[in-house]
Amino acid sequence: MAGKTILIIAEKPSAAEKIANALGKAEKITKRDAYYFKVERDGDTIFVVPAVGHLFGLRKRNKKDKYPVFDIEWAPIFEIDKKASYTRKYYENLKEIAEIADEVVIATDYDIEGAVIGHNIYRFMLNGKKVSRMKFSTLTKEELRKAYENQIPVDMGLTNAGLTRHYLDWYYGINLSEALIKAVKDAGKAFSVLSIGRVQGPMLNFLVEREKEIEKFVPVPYWQLYLKVNLKGKEYIADYTKKQIWDESEADKIKNSITDKYAVIEKVKRRPKKVPPPVPFDLTSLQTEAYSLFGYSPKQTLDIAQSLYTNAYISYPRTSSQKLPKTLDLKGIIQKLGEQTTYKKMSQELLEKNLLTPHEGKKEDPAHPAIYPTGEKPKKLSSMEKKIYDLIVRRFLACFKEDAERETVTLTLNANDNKFKISGTRTIKEGWMAFYKPYLKLQEVTLPDVKEGEKAEILGIEKVRKETQPPNRYSQGAIIKELEKRNIGTKATRAQILQTLYDRNYIMNKSIEVTELGKKLTEAMKNYCPEIVDEQLTRSFEEKLDAIAINGFSMDEVLKEARKILTDILEDIRKHEKEIGEILGEAIMITREQARILGKCPKCGGDLKIIVTKKGRFVGCSNYPKCDAAYPLPRVGLIKKTGKVCEKCGTPIITVIRKGKRPFRMCLDPNCETKKNWGKKKVGAKKQASTEEAIQADKA
Repeated sequence: MAGKTILIIAEKPSAAEKIANALGKAEKITKRDAYYFKVERDGDTIFVVPAVGHLFGLRKRNKKDKYPVFDIEWAPIFEIDKKASYTRKYYENLKEIAEIADEVVIATDYDIEGAVIGHNIYRFMLNGKKVSRMKFSTLTKEELRKAYENQIPVDMGLTNAGLTRHYLDWYYGINLSEALIKAVKDAGKAFSVLSIGRVQGPMLNFLVEREKEIEKFVPVPYWQLYLKVNLKGKEYIADYTKKQIWDESEADKIKNSITDKYAVIEKVKRRPKKVPPPVPFDLTSLQTEAYSLFGYSPKQTLDIAQSLYTNAYISYPRTSSQKLPKTLDLKGIIQKLGEQTTYKKMSQELLEKNLLTPHEGKKEDPAHPAIYPTGEKPKKLSSMEKKIYDLIVRRFLACFKEDAERETVTLTLNANDNKFKISGTRTIKEGWMAFYKPYLKLQEVTLPDVKEGEKAEILGIEKVRKETQPPNRYSQGAIIKELEKRNIGTKATRAQILQTLYDRNYIMNKSIEVTELGKKLTEAMKNYCPEIVDEQLTRSFEEKLDAIAINGFSMDEVLKEARKILTDILEDIRKHEKEIGEILGEAIMITREQARILGKCPKCGGDLKIIVTKKGRFVGCSNYPKCDAAYPLPRVGLIKKTGKVCEKCGTPIITVIRKGKRPFRMCLDPNCETKKNWGKKKVGAKKQASTEEAIQADKA
């Protein structure tokens, strides 16, 4: 009996190669400048053929239709977007193998997007043929073999949830963008690509509300008192027990009352505390930690983690789980990690003490476990990949260790009946902290061994005026965490949507500041179609998408409701098109002008602006001709201000973003001493980037 011809659909070429090599001796076949694999196994001929992400996308059925448009269709992505022309060769390869395949196995990522990618290829190229699913969380040979040998039915709940999300995002994204662009264009103010969506809107509104809190904040002065004392020959600062003294005369009265040369230690309080190990990373906690430690944006972290996953170094990163599967060979992974010099001692310690039960969190994900290292030894990693990989490995190993123990000692001092306190915390037992030490930000303050009734020499008392501070702006890590808490967006989409807000010039800076355009867009939406920024409406749709995935809730009902809501929103925009266009057009002009200003002129304090002429671009001072300060700019690349100033020359530091190359930072002065090594070759090395680029590339 002749064997079957089986087509395995992989999400990307690198994944296809991993799957093929796991199943047997793989023959690499190159066709149309793309490649796929052929494997003979148990009498069957298996073709592992990759897509490159989505090969199909949504488009209007009739190009001439004006918003609102709901008559849409799926089509090959290269027919929709010229930039996606490279996908045609992968499409053609799949189509060719589809014609001879007896069965099909979908082996795309096991999530909403992977489900849509696989389902669309199946229904438009292989419909009617026997289909099954491979489910895996790592691209290791062992797990891929198991996934092939234990194929499962296609999860149509997950698939329909993915399809529904695509329809919703298209409905909102395209229709609202067309409506806003038309409003601005008709107002004749300016042209700009604008977008707002069912997740973008609430996310932006959330940031605008924080901006308003900061703007309306009125600082209130208060005073603090600090007592400088000598304890056992070492100087310490004790805080007055009342943290904020609102009346300066009260602060003066307390300060002046302290006339004794010594303070008495009234109380010594020791508080030991056990600190449990961290739990394994889910995507949000990994993004938050990477931003805090390295300054990597959530999207950068996700992209790096995806690369590590594709190379089989870690498990699938788009997960909300903080649990490791019971079936996972934890001992085997720890042993394999021990083969890497960096983790050898840590691995040996866990194995010798038989510490193989992880400390886990509460969060679960039905599709994938928490992020963990596979134990595969990385061959070549970039500096950014090394940091994320090491962070994941140390977090994984740390969750098996014992609790750490810390002790806080608080001394209460009495100075002329005024109470002051000194606190110090030290680590008594490192436990898991020994493994995770490079990434801990612990303050170790050990106080001398003193007893109640002892005296401390008073060296002085200081009164300090302070002011209450406005709420902090959100960092990129903090906003991702907050959005998860509010159930806005998904673990896989939040980073990209945040990046879209940057790309549209709605927000700027790492400490997120909303631009004039972002503020005005939100204001216009709240005034004329508040549903766009309604957090509850977005949350409601997210819950319904979950219901589709879990219990088969009706996709048609969700889309019908969305069309009705969106039709009403678009009608409101149409009614107020002129007002919205005026508001946004003005905001676009202001935001563009703000973007041109790179910082202050070191000569006169004026604004240094980007000036564009027929001959090129440069930076000039707003006080010209009184001030002749001028600086050249790179001929190509997007210029972004950083808000920082060069310590050497005093000019603003900018980021230069060039297509296909790594971003780099530089100051404006071409003669600055920071550029003295630019263009020089390093002895025994290939031509390298400038000193400034080499230092700053990872930070950009």
